[in-house]
Amino acid sequence: MTAIEERAPRTVPLDHPDAQRNGAVGAKAAHLARAARAGLPVLPGFVIPYGTDPAAAPVERAWRELSADGTRPLVVRSSSAAEDTGESSMAGRFTSVLDVRGWAAFQDAVRTVLDSARGAGGPPAPMAVLVQVMLPAHSGGVLFGADPIQGREDRMLVSAVRGGPDALVGGEAPGTNYHVTRSGRLLRTEPPERAGDRVLGRAELHRLARLARRARQLFDGPQDIEFAFDRDGRLWLLQSRPITAMALRPPRGARLLGPGPVAETLPDVLQPLEEDLWVTPMSRGLTAALDIGATVPRRRLRTTPVVTTVEGRAAADLELLGTVPPRFRLLALLNPVPGARRLSAAWRVGRLRSALPGLAVDLLAEVDRTLAQAPRPDRLDRAELLALLRWGRAVLVALHAQEALAGVLLDGERGGTAAGEALTALAEGREAGLDDSRLIAALPVVLALVPPSVTRPPRLPGRAPGPDSGPPAAGGSGVAALSTREGLRLRIRWVHELQARLVREAARRLTARGELPEPGRVALLRWPELVAALRHRPLPADLHRRQPRGPSAPLPDAFRLADGQVVPEWTARHGEGTARGVSGGRAAGTAWDGTEPRPPDPVLVVRNLDPALAPLLPGLTGLVAQNGSPLSHLAVLAREYRLPAVVGVDDAVRRFPPGTRVLLDGTTGETTSDGGTGAAVPLAGGARRRTGRRRAGTR
Repeated sequence: MTAIEERAPRTVPLDHPDAQRNGAVGAKAAHLARAARAGLPVLPGFVIPYGTDPAAAPVERAWRELSADGTRPLVVRSSSAAEDTGESSMAGRFTSVLDVRGWAAFQDAVRTVLDSARGAGGPPAPMAVLVQVMLPAHSGGVLFGADPIQGREDRMLVSAVRGGPDALVGGEAPGTNYHVTRSGRLLRTEPPERAGDRVLGRAELHRLARLARRARQLFDGPQDIEFAFDRDGRLWLLQSRPITAMALRPPRGARLLGPGPVAETLPDVLQPLEEDLWVTPMSRGLTAALDIGATVPRRRLRTTPVVTTVEGRAAADLELLGTVPPRFRLLALLNPVPGARRLSAAWRVGRLRSALPGLAVDLLAEVDRTLAQAPRPDRLDRAELLALLRWGRAVLVALHAQEALAGVLLDGERGGTAAGEALTALAEGREAGLDDSRLIAALPVVLALVPPSVTRPPRLPGRAPGPDSGPPAAGGSGVAALSTREGLRLRIRWVHELQARLVREAARRLTARGELPEPGRVALLRWPELVAALRHRPLPADLHRRQPRGPSAPLPDAFRLADGQVVPEWTARHGEGTARGVSGGRAAGTAWDGTEPRPPDPVLVVRNLDPALAPLLPGLTGLVAQNGSPLSHLAVLAREYRLPAVVGVDDAVRRFPPGTRVLLDGTTGETTSDGGTGAAVPLAGGARRRTGRRRAGTR
């Protein structure tokens, strides 16, 4: 027992100096006592320190004084050293009891709060009990002195409901969200309010902003504040604690990335060797195309890769590719000719127009000749394997460069698609009874249907689309009838497959000689390390510690990076509709309703953000709720756990039954399903009492 606890009275009034010391009264009461001493509007109350008998005479005297001999209702709440800290809020994990009347009911409420500490989880800590006057509230809610959803400290976020804030923080009501500046100027409301339905007026928002600024100054940082306006219009501070989880915010000038067109070629998660074999040549090829078109300054092209990998997935710089408006629109007005028009102008004067088709024909002929003449990988020695791999990396640069130019300059060119020809070939091969290996050898165009992999041989679809699965794709004219761009893209896939077979053969030999522990680990090498191994040099000493990249959710259409984390680009369309992201991150997993059996990658889909669900959060892949506020207890905990979460998803429980694959974005609020079932691809307080007292959502 600390010295403070030894000299503390049986009850500690909030205006007593010891009430500001966390050791005896817990963090919640200490924060309120400090706020009250600084002149912030705090309701009167007292604290029952840890270890005090709730039936003791000093407790009864304090109760009688505060409740006016039982005529005034009280609120009984937890106050533990484990909650409301800068690292963990334990939001909603402990029980609060509202509208407590009478001495017997008061003792029962105190025991209920103390009992909630045993089943809340988290670090064990002494539990004190905070007792305050029950406020008849006209409106209430939660005020964040910064925007935790977008990670902005120059904005504040208010969520409010009519009456007390318990329904809001308990996840039962979504509330009205107000986005305001630090001075209290209203920016937008979600959902939009009509004049007669307004919960908070502009004057009230300005008063809340002033309260947030004062609390921020007092506690040296933006605060998560629970507030209420009484029926006389007075503002009261019910709780203040640090904001424990702010969304990552990209640094100024961070690149705008997205899968864009590169995902068509490399849609899956790539291992390190696959990056070096396929992403690096793609980036160099696109750089060459941009340089030829003079759409990007060479200095920038030398320092900024056009294509990179994020979480193992290929992503392109959308600004370099010209798929988004320029960052500095005023400068763009001075030179309004976009890059595509510059290329079109060069084409019209006969330079690229006359040269590109001929260059493409020559390149296709070279690739076809080399592929046709290449011996089987098992007949090559190590030097020949390496030479053919080097050729593949070099020719991919030229293929990607010409494919990019053809996509811009030859957009109106007629011809079939590789996918259409592949579907026709697949149907013919399946009808002839060919298995995958023989079908690929006889009709290699079918490789357009599957992505490349250095560790897995291609697995073709079971059959082509037929009468029961939609109209068949146009095809059947042969590879020679493909457009220039489609012909180039098909050769890119063929070169990928040649490289993959060469790497698998190299892995087989390295494993047979005991140099590689197992063939699959070849994908964990970098290109220079594979070159060294084929030259009979030792493999890296840390290879046994390297881990393969697991599957992840698809990248957002547009995003920036903050400390290596993906932050989807926030646009106006993300604010439309009722669904709202409340905890940043992306996830794909299997819908789960919280009952057994629990899938390996569960996305919890519930009707309300009940704080009693908090013990289920560890190990979840994501969280989806039909109702709830971004500032509710469970939303706060989801942000602390770095768990992607979305609320306000219409009819979520019916749309995503257990077993459905769910893809969600905790920043934009986008939630979709592919309609399938089964395993999916992973990316990264107590029940209400029925004794006449209401269980609070207050924290």
